[in-house]
Amino acid sequence: MKIINKILVIFFALLLNTNLALSGEKWDMALAYGAGNFHSANATEFAKNVTVKSDGKLTIFTHPGGSLYKGGEIFRAVRTGQAQIGERFMSALGKEDPLLEVDSQPFLATNYGAAMRLYKASKPEIVKSLDSKGLIFLYAVPWPAQGLYSKKEINTVADLKGLKFRAYNSATIRIAELTGMAPTKIEAAEISQAFSTGAVESMITSPTTGKNKKIWENGVGYFYDIAAWFPKNMVIVNKDAWNKLDADTQKLIMSEAAKAEQKGWDLSKRGNKDDKKALADAGMKVGKVNSALKKHFEEVGATMAKEWADRAGARGAAVLAAFK
Repeated sequence: MKIINKILVIFFALLLNTNLALSGEKWDMALAYGAGNFHSANATEFAKNVTVKSDGKLTIFTHPGGSLYKGGEIFRAVRTGQAQIGERFMSALGKEDPLLEVDSQPFLATNYGAAMRLYKASKPEIVKSLDSKGLIFLYAVPWPAQGLYSKKEINTVADLKGLKFRAYNSATIRIAELTGMAPTKIEAAEISQAFSTGAVESMITSPTTGKNKKIWENGVGYFYDIAAWFPKNMVIVNKDAWNKLDADTQKLIMSEAAKAEQKGWDLSKRGNKDDKKALADAGMKVGKVNSALKKHFEEVGATMAKEWADRAGARGAAVLAAFK
């Protein structure tokens, strides 16, 4: 009889745990980049840790490679609750709020120390901005320093004129305008096709993106390490979905988000070094631009910084003051 009672106790305990798991919240996490990208891998680990540690209260399913929503669709999908959580390239949202473009102002922050200081200076305003849009900010991770890719060698400012240039946000569009390049907006998932078809022949992005795309296979032979800026991906949650969670689960998510952020920054730093080596090992010419081109890009950066400050207003000025 005692054995039967023990079996019944175990059975009902298992049944209770199963029902808790089934009744827990389920979130879909939209990721724009492929599963092998360090941002997606980091987000997947974050989702797994939250799922395991929440004891059935929350299960997060990740959807990398734009399989749930494409990069340009993710912000709206999370904001409207079609996806409960997602990762989006922050500066692509400048039309939502110019402040979200702060990390893509050329030559404002040109190393990881400066990038972190800029992040700390801007984070309170970013959190408030997203909150006003019905979103909860979890964490942000930078891409490695942005460099200039090209199918042809670039030695002078004149070499930039008319160059078909891949743009992905208002900052890169403006760079193209100020340097005489011809911008075409291309999402990350479409980069390889754009280069292979000749739609574009240059871009500014991280060594990680070039490595992941094996960009050398599309006729791109040059990478100029201009360290223009350190743009970030951010992870956001729909506020209505967030409010359905109890306080302990919310606390767990924030704790795991902090860990994911720290790990993400470490992975970015590693990629900044290793991925440039990968480009060189693949046969690309990796180096710096000459002094004349460097000066030209810095002048473009100064123009854009002033334009951004005008758009961002008092909040932008406060962020820059805190940064400096």
